[in-house]
Amino acid sequence: MVIMSKKFIAKCRNIRTKLAIYLTISYLCANNSIIMRIFLLFIALLFGAISTLSAREIYVLNNDWQFFFKEENSSDFARNITLPHTWNTDIPTNSNIYLQTTANYKRTLHIPAEWRGKRLFLRFKGVQSVADVFLNGQHIGNHHGGYTAFSFEITKSVNYGGDNILLVAVSNAYRNDVLPTSTDQNTYGGIYRDVELLVTEPTTVSPLYYGTDGVLVHQISVTKERVEGRVDIALLGKRDSSCNVIVDIIAPDGYVSLTKHVKAKIDGKLLSVPFVINNPELWSPAQPSLYKVQVSVGNEEVEVCTGFRDIEVSAERKFMINGRRLRVHGVNLQHDRGARGNAWKQRHYNEDLALIREMGANAIRSVVGPHAQHLYNECDRLGVVAWVDIPFVRSPFFSDISFYNTPRFKENGELQLREIILQNLNHPSVVMWGIFSHLRGNDDTMLGYIRHLNTTAKRLDGSRPTVACSNQDGDINFITDLIVWQQSIGWERGNISDLEVWQEALRSGWASLRQGVCYGEGSTTSRYGNSDMLVQGTRRVSPRWQTQLHEGYAQYIDGDLFWGIWVNSMFDYGSVRYTQGTRNCGVVAIDHRTRKDAFYLYKSLWNKRVPTLRITGKAVDIRSSERQVFTLYSSTGKPVFMINGDTVAVRNIGRTIYRTDTLTLRGNNRLLLRAGDKSDSMSLTIGNYLRRQ
Repeated sequence: MVIMSKKFIAKCRNIRTKLAIYLTISYLCANNSIIMRIFLLFIALLFGAISTLSAREIYVLNNDWQFFFKEENSSDFARNITLPHTWNTDIPTNSNIYLQTTANYKRTLHIPAEWRGKRLFLRFKGVQSVADVFLNGQHIGNHHGGYTAFSFEITKSVNYGGDNILLVAVSNAYRNDVLPTSTDQNTYGGIYRDVELLVTEPTTVSPLYYGTDGVLVHQISVTKERVEGRVDIALLGKRDSSCNVIVDIIAPDGYVSLTKHVKAKIDGKLLSVPFVINNPELWSPAQPSLYKVQVSVGNEEVEVCTGFRDIEVSAERKFMINGRRLRVHGVNLQHDRGARGNAWKQRHYNEDLALIREMGANAIRSVVGPHAQHLYNECDRLGVVAWVDIPFVRSPFFSDISFYNTPRFKENGELQLREIILQNLNHPSVVMWGIFSHLRGNDDTMLGYIRHLNTTAKRLDGSRPTVACSNQDGDINFITDLIVWQQSIGWERGNISDLEVWQEALRSGWASLRQGVCYGEGSTTSRYGNSDMLVQGTRRVSPRWQTQLHEGYAQYIDGDLFWGIWVNSMFDYGSVRYTQGTRNCGVVAIDHRTRKDAFYLYKSLWNKRVPTLRITGKAVDIRSSERQVFTLYSSTGKPVFMINGDTVAVRNIGRTIYRTDTLTLRGNNRLLLRAGDKSDSMSLTIGNYLRRQ
């Protein structure tokens, strides 16, 4: 009875209702009259129903937009579009045509007269990269940064009982005061995430605090026996007035673990409500337990999900969650998806996570900046851990400048850092903050700025480590808590076997660092095409050589030396800076469907749930050379390989990797691979197909 009552109370939306139900439940527990119980329960439910009438309302504004470029000068020829949208999706992915320009998004908002006396806010969840918002010709505000949400209040600018014209001017043009100033990812322009209209009471939880929901859950200490933390609440209302606030923390099973009543003064500062939870259900990848935190102010309620876990990276380079080691097998995730660019919907994130989990990866890295909140909601739910970067990065191109020693550049970097951390603070799946990637040099001014960013991140959130991805030596590697090396050994320099020498150097000279490793390079095409698997003289740009790089790293990398292993990347992504218009370093093509051989390699190594058996090179079923070597992946032990019914000898060359000797084949061939009850097959034609075409 008590547990059910607490669950019910947590759903009620204002203080009066909750107090009424508390009294009702107390009476029910003491009174044996069935009629009285039914009557009082009806009263409690009635209070709950009435209380929801004045609750916060959220309207999604994704439909009925008109779009036109600035240089068109007029909206007379505007196109009707639906959000999410980017103007670069009409351009072929494999084309060097790429628009960095300014465009306008326009729509009508009808504001009912009965909303007079409410507060109204516009929330933009992602605009690439600079946005200026106008309502009825009045400039409401602007935002600089393409990966974070932002909100503006429009209460005093609307025409109640009539139509209002909303205009958003968006630019993805290059600027030296908006990060990133250097990247090989296409920064597709547009309103590429949802837009919402929020209607609230005059006293409300603020949606204006760095683009957050206004409810920030900080964990101070976490053990199996006890969680200590605080809930920071941003309040809006009449200056120096007061309001009653209720904070409910609801356990994964629906039980109300904690309820706090606070009378708060609205003074422009965050309201901090400390809490203690005994015997908590901790979040982990194996058991992703989630709590709900409900904050009620008057008739309104704001709810966020969170989880509690302890994160530590030991001196022995072990990544620990709640005292248990997690062998981090991660993938880099960029902001591109073939014909959609960066304008993803929820189902696209779901499909990507399904592929990532099929491969056996348990971690993602949001490269350059955060993805939409839905991705981390799903990571919270599924137990996938995440590393989220800020857009302080340098591309491989030496002509780029990644750091400008100007006040505007530094202010924008710190603003985006604050937005990224605070907007993603409540996600237990987010376990580290990325401070920089691939910066060059050890300039004192730049190092000082990196230290400032790192200190700011630790001040905003002391529960997570900071991390950076580095391809340089020097002091730059000793600022963040963690460092991840991406040195391109075996690709740009040396051979794969040099990894053994490199790792020994790390053990002897860099032992104090908590180190991870990231690797993976691109090829000339995202598919094999009608060519042999390995063309002499072009191995460093051929798809087969890309796969061999991953095979070599999988063979030589010592998992105990590094706290995490990161594959660059999960998917190919658009980049006009490369000849084909695509950076083909993914283990899946830019369509986010076509799996390359490297995908099956990691599936055989990392996916312990589903056995893997794969003949590599299946994308090339016609080859000109009679001499062939076959590489096979098997996670179920040594496989049986047959060609035209004859068994062929295979040898184990690495964990789950098998290879044949050089074989001579002619004409049409049938290949069959078996292990246990699993099998894989392909047809292969050997001949001079170029003459036949």
